[in-house]
Amino acid sequence: MTVAADPDLRRPLGRGELLRALYRLGRQAASGVLTVTPRGCRAEVFVLRRGAAICGEGEAAKRSLVARLVRAASEPMPTATFEGGVAACPPGVLAQVPLAGWVRAHLESQLDGGLAERVLGELAGIRLSLHAELAPAPADEADRRMLAALAQPRRLDQIWPLARTPRFRLLAFVHFLRSVGALVVEGVVAERLAPVRPLDPRRVAALRLLGIDDADDTDAIKRAYRRLARALHPDLQPGAEDHRRRTLERRFAEVTAAYEALT
Repeated sequence: MTVAADPDLRRPLGRGELLRALYRLGRQAASGVLTVTPRGCRAEVFVLRRGAAICGEGEAAKRSLVARLVRAASEPMPTATFEGGVAACPPGVLAQVPLAGWVRAHLESQLDGGLAERVLGELAGIRLSLHAELAPAPADEADRRMLAALAQPRRLDQIWPLARTPRFRLLAFVHFLRSVGALVVEGVVAERLAPVRPLDPRRVAALRLLGIDDADDTDAIKRAYRRLARALHPDLQPGAEDHRRRTLERRFAEVTAAYEALT
């Protein structure tokens, strides 16, 4: 079967369209050969088996495959064809990258403070729900709550308390769903029930540095800071060499500044 006539693949693809096509191939557990040709560049060929891109043995081969996916997804206006039902695959195949999961991780990693603000500005007051056939498989309990909250049209301010997850994670999830076409937008209501506090990029960076994802959880912030302070405080490692001590001092200062930004 050839799926080159699919609307996502029969023409030069606009921004983000290749990611949507990859996500659908992953969700459909497609097997075959996907060829992506950037303008004026050599084609990239990916062998798919049951919705995953496959490669040879070893982490190096897997990292190379991921790099090729990233490169293909970042190209402007590529063309793509997919020949389904092809059983052949490289010998010794031991590694694979599930496309649906990779697309989600790739899109969610794009979210920073500025993009989060844009998502809030564009979707505030709008009722959102899911195209059920494009909903991702839940990875954890937080995913299940977010998917359940999106089972019927709701605004972001209504989804957040039902999802019971840090707002940055919810916005990353919504950004991913919208990017792959899984989000249904159903009009605008008059106003939001509650104001949404803007996300400060500095606070987002501080949360990442401390390794937590909820700026409102003061206990988690304190625990993370104490743990990192014990590991990084130069006075607690008196035997450290000069270069190691300088590194500890720098990192301890960064962690302290992050803690102060959040408290």
